[in-house]
Amino acid sequence: MKLASLSLLAAVMFAGNLPKQTFTGIITDSMCANDHKAMNITPTDKCVRDCVKHSSGVRYVLFDGKKVYKLSDQQTPEKFAAKRVKITGTLYEKTGIIQVDSIE
Repeated sequence: MKLASLSLLAAVMFAGNLPKQTFTGIITDSMCANDHKAMNITPTDKCVRDCVKHSSGVRYVLFDGKKVYKLSDQQTPEKFAAKRVKITGTLYEKTGIIQVDSIE
C-alpha cells in the first residue's frame, strides 16, 4: 500500500505537460473489475462498495469495456459505485492510473 502511494505521488510530481482526457465507463472494484461471476451477481453498488471496504488492497477502478484504469481519487468513486461515469483527468500510461480531476 505504501509503495502504491509513493508510486502515485511520483507519477503526479513528474507529470509535466500530460494532457487532460475524458474517460467513460463503469466504476467497479479492482478485485472483480469487469467479471463479477465469482459473486454470482452483476456489479451492484453494494457489491462494489463491500469489495473495496472489506478486502485488503481492493480499490475503486474504471472499466471502459476494454481496459481497467486505477483511480487516484478513492473517495469520490464510492458514490458512483456500479454506475456509468465520465471522468476527466490525466492518464499515466506506465502505471495505468488516472489522476482524477472530476467524476460525473
